[in-house]
Amino acid sequence: MENRLQRVNSRIQNAAIKSGRSPSNITVIAVTKSFPIGIWDFALQNNLATIGESRIQETEIKRKKFSKRKKIELHLIGHLQSNKVRKAVQLFDIIQTVDSLKLANQINTISGQETQTQNIFLQVNTGGDPNKYGFSPKEIIAVAKEISEMKDISITGIMTIPPNNISKGNLKTVYKETRKIRDKIQASIEKRCKNLSMGMSNDYEIAISEGATHIRLGTALFGERPQ
Repeated sequence: MENRLQRVNSRIQNAAIKSGRSPSNITVIAVTKSFPIGIWDFALQNNLATIGESRIQETEIKRKKFSKRKKIELHLIGHLQSNKVRKAVQLFDIIQTVDSLKLANQINTISGQETQTQNIFLQVNTGGDPNKYGFSPKEIIAVAKEISEMKDISITGIMTIPPNNISKGNLKTVYKETRKIRDKIQASIEKRCKNLSMGMSNDYEIAISEGATHIRLGTALFGERPQ
């Protein structure tokens, strides 16, 4: 793990410096889904305090066994079904995968009932992949405007998952377009929308070069996921 982390940190540093950015502006989300229960403690011991999980049930189990909840920031990075919204609001600091107006409305209503403001990222399907969730680039600005008027949620970022097996050039384009969407929303709709979650273990350097503030790393940090 230490070697992997060193390797990741030095690659982040190189990618950031190469694109004129400060490495300190890039947050590693340690993606711990499918790893065993003690993984959050292990991550925290290695100064990885931003954790990404994809499944509500698995997160609940890990949460019950974890005593340092206030020391981590927990992100939901998997698709959220409407029947799990209340649990998600109770568990996660940030829900990154808000991909429909209906879902945003539900999160807003439940956050109100729980008397809290839920931070969210809007998921954009910038690559137009029919197998991926997310708003289309055409609709995202109008949607962001509508969601920004909801009382109990706050749009603090944009996230995207690119199509699988995409060429490097196309990947750069997808990430660049996603950054432009974030810029537009931040400038004209919601100034708190400053985060950009894109890039995973196999492409995070490209994501950094295009402005990612959050990169989602699992296997690069922890090795192969248990089946």
